Amino acid sequence: MNSVRASNVSRRPRRVSRPRPVQPERNPQERDEDVPADMVAEESGPGAQNSPYQLRRKSLPKRTVCPTKTNMEGASTSTTENFGHRPKRPRVSGKCQDLPAAPAEQYLQEKLPDEVVLKIFSYLLEQDLCRAACVCKRFSELANDPILWKRLYMEVFEYTRPMMHPEAGKFYQINPEEYEQPNPWKESFQQLYKGAHVKPGFAEHFYSNPARYKGRDNMFYYDTIEDALGGGQEPHFDGLIFVHSGIYTDEWIYIESPITMIGAAPGKVAEKVIIENTRDSTFVFMEGSEDAYVGYMTIRFNPDDKSAQHHNAHHCLEITVNCSPIIDHCIIRSTCTVGSAVCVSGQGACPTIKHCNISDCENVGLYITDHAQGIYEDNEISNNALAGIWVKNHGNPIIRRNHIHHGRDVGVFTFDHGMGYFESCNIHRNRIAGFEVKAYANPTVVRCEIHHGQTGGIYVHEKGRGQFIENKIYANNFAGVWITSNSDPTIRGNAIFNGNQGGVYIFGDGRGLIEGNDIYGNALAGIQIRTNSCPIVRHNKIHDGQHGGIYVHEKGQGVIEENEVYSNTLAGVWVTTGSTPVLRRNRIHSGKQVGVYFYDNGHGVLEDNDIYNHMYSGVQIRTGSNPKIRRNKIWGGQNGGILVYNSGLGFIEDNEIFDNAMAGVWIKTDSNPTLRRNKIHDGRDGGICIFNGGRGLLEENDIFRNAQAGVLISTNSHPVLRKNRIFDGFAAGIEITNHATATLEGNQIFNNRFGGLFLASGVNVTMKDNKIMNNQDAIEKAVSRGVTPVTQQTETPSV
Repeated sequence: MNSVRASNVSRRPRRVSRPRPVQPERNPQERDEDVPADMVAEESGPGAQNSPYQLRRKSLPKRTVCPTKTNMEGASTSTTENFGHRPKRPRVSGKCQDLPAAPAEQYLQEKLPDEVVLKIFSYLLEQDLCRAACVCKRFSELANDPILWKRLYMEVFEYTRPMMHPEAGKFYQINPEEYEQPNPWKESFQQLYKGAHVKPGFAEHFYSNPARYKGRDNMFYYDTIEDALGGGQEPHFDGLIFVHSGIYTDEWIYIESPITMIGAAPGKVAEKVIIENTRDSTFVFMEGSEDAYVGYMTIRFNPDDKSAQHHNAHHCLEITVNCSPIIDHCIIRSTCTVGSAVCVSGQGACPTIKHCNISDCENVGLYITDHAQGIYEDNEISNNALAGIWVKNHGNPIIRRNHIHHGRDVGVFTFDHGMGYFESCNIHRNRIAGFEVKAYANPTVVRCEIHHGQTGGIYVHEKGRGQFIENKIYANNFAGVWITSNSDPTIRGNAIFNGNQGGVYIFGDGRGLIEGNDIYGNALAGIQIRTNSCPIVRHNKIHDGQHGGIYVHEKGQGVIEENEVYSNTLAGVWVTTGSTPVLRRNRIHSGKQVGVYFYDNGHGVLEDNDIYNHMYSGVQIRTGSNPKIRRNKIWGGQNGGILVYNSGLGFIEDNEIFDNAMAGVWIKTDSNPTLRRNKIHDGRDGGICIFNGGRGLLEENDIFRNAQAGVLISTNSHPVLRKNRIFDGFAAGIEITNHATATLEGNQIFNNRFGGLFLASGVNVTMKDNKIMNNQDAIEKAVSRGVTPVTQQTETPSV
């Protein structure tokens, strides 16, 4: 469609007449001759006080004039007089007399009711209205009436709320009632005045009625956007284009200059200004379009053929190398099944896209690739067939406060070295993960909410990286964070909670730094490590889970240090099936079952931990597990301190085990651990209890102040006790019963209340170099229990 160009209509400048000089005062008869009789009657008649036009009256101070001067001398214009400037006094002596304003001028400026003046002003255009405001103070006040300017404003721009334009690239609408200035309509008019208008059908009317629109020399009207873009050579055109209500189809909009294009319509502006293309990208920004602006419109790509055959490179918005436009308050839709709605590609592509709605597209919403950057803020990105956002090939955007939700695929997908900084985004209810990182991608995600995903929250795989800091990750159907296949992200300072499965799931050779997170209320383990994965897990709080705290299995590894693991339904830490983690300086407490549970060949190192107040044992070792347990404090268990059973092994060294409700260490059912240099004391039951075929090497331990026997050996068990000190017990030092045997070498057994050594009949004990001394005589109590007490012995007895 060809536009109607402005014709070279000759325009004469409008002349503004100067105010008439003040006339000398005349007598009443002279006045009645000059002023119409009806005005005189109204001003001076008996009904003057009740006249319908007596709405506003102002009286001016009387002026004086010297009789020796002419009428022009000493007179001033009404404008000057209205602003209160006093006239010069003549340097002539003589009596002066009052001199009123001319009656017609005085009536127009002072006596004519406000409603009548406003009615007259309503027929003026903006420039004439501004000129009228220069006449006098009263006219200035009336000519600035917001209702007058609202009518003019809506006639030109159509907005039902003022559109403020305080600086280049910045537009926003306001509520007039809440604006700090008295007349936002006029202020906005001044800011938007110089511009071209695309208003189909209006251009011909505008240019064919020059008298009607006299004074609007700075406005240009076109029928198409293409014509408006081509009219950039017009004088007074400063690059501002208003696109008025309507649907504009198949226009070729290639922008390579810093123009500003904004929708102009009543109500919800963007919904009423629609620009669409069915053949090519709707908007293309090219080099030279730095600082261009497009805002408040709907941009659609709606090809007739939805297939990939002809449209695989076409988009609603295409932003290419070395340009940085601003896209603001736009609605962006694409029905093409390939490509993306918005494509930002190439070195130097750095747009600002803000307050836009990129939704319901049959492809990717926002695609940033090939070293492109840009700022993307406060956008709504939803219900897209593929990812809401793709970042690829060293793309590095800054994405803040976006709402990314209800996608039919992943929410945000960074891959193939994609990067980006994502801050304060709300990402939820996407069909796949809320945020996916793959193939050396390395985004930074800060203070986002990632929740209610139909699968997981964050999925990092195939050597993905990334920093996820201070996010809230919750209520996802699968794990809050998945890390797999040699990926190595940093997960720091997040709250990961209320997941329908686990909190953090690391598998398939995954790595990562899991640090300072609050992980709680998840249906499965707070952190799960499996299949050769080896993360660093430290300074986390893992608590109140419906399952265990940390679950390491299937040859999982990792360094787990300085965490607080508490109040979980199952074990605080599970280690199983060939796993070998290192657990160091953790506080594992207040669990509803076991503190640390090694089973089915679970191995690893457990050192320098505080393990306390569990409903079951502090540590359990079973079924071939062989951990190294060193320098821990294990106390307050409602069962025992350490329980080794069902062929469990382990090296238990330099621990302090105390104040447990049952034995400090239990060894049973063919288990064979090594206990060295432990302090096992103040138990509410025995120190060490070995029974049901238990074995083990007990060496250089201090076992003291326990309520029952320091060491109880029973039912076919056969441990070796070497160089232990067993003393100050409230029962026997060592008690051996029920066909058990033992080897006792170099032990010191003293100060025990029920004797140093109690041996049941038929028990075979090998003893060498033991010191049994200062134990209280407890023969009566021993007989009553069917055992033989040994209170003082330094040699092997013949039993």
